[in-house]
Amino acid sequence: MASEDGFHAAVSLADLEETGRELVSIDGTPLAVFSHEDEVRAVNNRCPHMGFPLVEGTVDDGILTCHWHHARFELSCGDTFDPWADDVQTYPIEIRDGTVYVNPNPARELPPEDHWATRLEAGLEENLRLVTAKSAIGLLDAGVDYREPMATTLEFGTRYRESGWGPGLTILGCMANVIDDLEAIDRKRALYTGVRHVANDCAGEPPRFGQPSFSTENVDFGRLKSWFRDCVDVRDRDGAERCLRTAVASGRSESEVAELLVSAATDHPYLSTGHVLDFVNKAFESLEHVGWEAADEILPSLIEPLVSADRSDERSSWRQPVDLVAILEDVYGGDVTETSGLEELVAAGAAAEATWSPPAGFQETLRSDDPDAIVDALADAVSAGATAEALADEVTYAAATRVAQFGTANEFSDWNTVHHTFTYANAVQQSTRRTDAVECYRGVFDAAISVYLDRFLNTPPAPIPEPGDNDTGRDTEAILDDLLETFDTEDDVNEAGRLVAEFYDCDGDPDALRRTLGHGLLREDAGFHTLQNLEAAFRQAELAEERANDGEDARDGESTIDLEQRRRVPLIASARYMAAHFPTRREADQTFSIAVRLNRGETIHEA
Repeated sequence: MASEDGFHAAVSLADLEETGRELVSIDGTPLAVFSHEDEVRAVNNRCPHMGFPLVEGTVDDGILTCHWHHARFELSCGDTFDPWADDVQTYPIEIRDGTVYVNPNPARELPPEDHWATRLEAGLEENLRLVTAKSAIGLLDAGVDYREPMATTLEFGTRYRESGWGPGLTILGCMANVIDDLEAIDRKRALYTGVRHVANDCAGEPPRFGQPSFSTENVDFGRLKSWFRDCVDVRDRDGAERCLRTAVASGRSESEVAELLVSAATDHPYLSTGHVLDFVNKAFESLEHVGWEAADEILPSLIEPLVSADRSDERSSWRQPVDLVAILEDVYGGDVTETSGLEELVAAGAAAEATWSPPAGFQETLRSDDPDAIVDALADAVSAGATAEALADEVTYAAATRVAQFGTANEFSDWNTVHHTFTYANAVQQSTRRTDAVECYRGVFDAAISVYLDRFLNTPPAPIPEPGDNDTGRDTEAILDDLLETFDTEDDVNEAGRLVAEFYDCDGDPDALRRTLGHGLLREDAGFHTLQNLEAAFRQAELAEERANDGEDARDGESTIDLEQRRRVPLIASARYMAAHFPTRREADQTFSIAVRLNRGETIHEA
């Protein structure tokens, strides 16, 4: 029974001195009580690393060592010698009339949110998976908004990676974008996924030392843009960074800074198989989560990917057997860095004062084997008043269809070929919603050319179920269970796509489908591209649903079935892509599950 000061009788001092250690439980808290060097100490019996009973450890020279992974703790205060282990909780001791009393509920030095924020930083610095998992779970359990640990991770990832923005930070942005679509437990998985990938990307990397902005803020935007593009074109890292920082420091709007970066990212087509523009887009989307005030630290991390990018106009596939770059240059009005021809088309479209809708057969043209016809159709659309956003919407749907119809007889690595086009097109579309810079049209044309280059990967095309073809009347929860089961079987690609179509045909809730796909993804050791793919698919499906919910009528050449299919294709495509890459060993989720149990105080290892 507890005394008024919160202390409980735990064990006889004589018995403790004879045995050297005793295990007691007070108010459900397991305590390891030690007699060592004429002092009595009490710690939580669960090793903070993996939960092994510390009462079975060794005490020597003031150090408690866990026998499971040899984590060491300073016995009097509980601090660890090993950062991967975390500190063990200690408890106040009093000796009263030959009995050891312990207070099992001492005042905490730090509230949980501060403790886990500190541990998150340690996990990032040391690249410790279990620590980052426990931190992500602990922070969200403490009611901390995901944006706070995201901001910490974003700052760490841009500061401690000399090579700049990369896959880890992109994954972090993807996870932030889908977090509201997930179940509560999977939101913790999503945060952990982003954090651990950033930590891994930064492990062993030198830090990034940035350049300052120019001392003057009175630089004309057009001139600053020209300087920036020139520096990127000749791969001048320092000059490009000073221009970009000056744009931010001088108070240029988000739209203007986006124009600066999109222009440089499209001066050469399809940089680094689309990753560069996708990185740019994810950096801006990440800032939407954590706040524009972080732009000065975050955006300069894009310079290295920009200046070191592979340029598709230097690739034989864009030059032979058809010179695709020359076809684009005819539209752009010079070389691929020009926009004068596009500006003339845009001016003609503005003069037309018409609302553009894709004509009948427009999608078929985009997916045809005639690059001249594809480019001509896009140019005609611009001159007819098509916005970059409207055209990007069409090209992104064509790219999603390539993934949905990917033929499994192709090499496995070719899944990434169609995936890259899809995520690039998605990045172009999102960029058009951020800036109306004419350079966005270049991204649209480049994405369309990549769709053309991917045509052989749809030979023969995998069939996409038409709306109504799979109206089985089944319970939609059973369909989702079956969908998860396809991810447990290798190469169950077509069945995964069919189940998504069946779910829609049976009037399933799209939110439930997204939750299931998100769970299926996050329980796996999903790689960079799979995580990207799901996020882009969610974004495209949501945009299509918004359009349908707004009651927008079918556009020229579209039927109600066409509109319904646009809601389905992105998630059919992503389900097929996921099924092709699953199952995995699920090592990361095993770590996550251990972290959940440790944070709950559950027993991991039975005696």
